[in-house]
Amino acid sequence: MNEERCNWAGSDEIYIKYHDEEWGVPTHDDQELFEMLVLESFQAGLSWITILKKRENFRKAFDNFDVEKVAEYDDEKIEELRSNEGIIRHKGKITSVINNAQIFIEIQNEFGSFDEYIWGFTNGEIIKAEFLTESDLSKSISKDLKKRGMKFVGPTIIYSYLESIGIIDNHQEYCFKY
Repeated sequence: MNEERCNWAGSDEIYIKYHDEEWGVPTHDDQELFEMLVLESFQAGLSWITILKKRENFRKAFDNFDVEKVAEYDDEKIEELRSNEGIIRHKGKITSVINNAQIFIEIQNEFGSFDEYIWGFTNGEIIKAEFLTESDLSKSISKDLKKRGMKFVGPTIIYSYLESIGIIDNHQEYCFKY
């Protein structure tokens, strides 16, 4: 493709593929929503390309982001993950994923799906935005998720999450995906 892309996509094939096929595409599958929540939480303090390059390793390590399995991880699994050189081995992030999986399931039970919960904040509408790092929406969702007990879900992480799952569309005006 010779179309012009958002400037952040650069020339790295991984970024280009992510930009063209995933970023900003409305996502409604709970497993994909969980995957992106996990990946975004692991990104905290790191570059997104680092996470994308390790994505397949994360999928293998976290049982293809099966939220029911992840919610049941024990100390032995935590240690296995901490020794896995293919992923980010930050203990706080690993344990938060397990905690967040349990809360994700609680939200599914309360709302029927995580999709209903997360898209409910905008009544199913996509928000056009212009490259912020957080917003009133991300602050509101972050606050609610934290109140429910989730970790590594600050307003900046949630803003990035909302972009990744298509609730916020931040493609630049000149981008062919705009």
